[in-house]
Amino acid sequence: MKILTGNSNRPLAEAICASLALPLTKASVRRFSDMEVFVEINENVRGEDVFVIQSTSYPANDNLMELLVALDALKRGSAKRITAVIPYYGYARQDRKSGPRTPISAKLVANLITSAGADRVLTLDLHAGQIQGFFDIPLDNLYAEPVLARDIIERYGDESGTCRDLTIVSPDVGGVVRARQVAKRLDADLAIIDKRRERAGVSEVMNIIGDVKGRRCILVDDIVDSAGTLCNAAVALRDAGATSVAAYVTHGVLSGGAVARVSTSPIEMLVTTDSIQATEAVRVSQNIRQLTMAPLLAEAIRRVSEEQSVSSLFA
Repeated sequence: MKILTGNSNRPLAEAICASLALPLTKASVRRFSDMEVFVEINENVRGEDVFVIQSTSYPANDNLMELLVALDALKRGSAKRITAVIPYYGYARQDRKSGPRTPISAKLVANLITSAGADRVLTLDLHAGQIQGFFDIPLDNLYAEPVLARDIIERYGDESGTCRDLTIVSPDVGGVVRARQVAKRLDADLAIIDKRRERAGVSEVMNIIGDVKGRRCILVDDIVDSAGTLCNAAVALRDAGATSVAAYVTHGVLSGGAVARVSTSPIEMLVTTDSIQATEAVRVSQNIRQLTMAPLLAEAIRRVSEEQSVSSLFA
């Protein structure tokens, strides 16, 4: 088994390799003067089981192209099997036609990854479950819930591990299933925020379904981008009588002024995973921290390589 990485999240790849006690495969991923992507594998990969770790986060197009070129280089280097490990699957929010003459870019990216030479895909918390059906190759979708739930228990549980006065909140109707699963793990109450989105990137909180008065509330979502939805939800929860508000989100995109928006919001702590490499603004923020997914991803990679069950990780 060999592990290869691009430039999108090298610290995560190194942590995964440390968990597997394997070195990173030597490779050169660079740009020509006109910014064309060039990948050269500096080790023999013929007949090897190779895993390429690459999130397609900002800059999304550059990182996606690095992944595609690396897959092609491995295919032409006669690798036995190539698995694209994509902790954050970019373009996932474009999973359906949102209007006339609009693309389904998540499907297009799936086609590109398959055509480039991937034999299977390993990813984390897909934005929409139906994206699994966009691939004609095997796809394993891992879940961050066990890692998030463990941290919540450590932070909010008593000596017996019971989280009293805790309510898990979905910031929109679309995330109810995810929030319900976390609430079930913690034996906590569930609340839902109904919001109306007037236009892309702008959300207006309309109503809270459930009782949050006097409760410690934790917002759970898969992606935080501009953080407008989370911050508006936090304001609504505090106005409804919540004693505190925190947020646990798998993918911390945090584009634009998101970090500043979170720092001035009622959110006491925003916890994300390291599926996307933290920017300098995130690293120095006082109310944003990251949980590592390296042990979970490493174990999933080991099981894929040894032809063992991956779904049993979440049984």
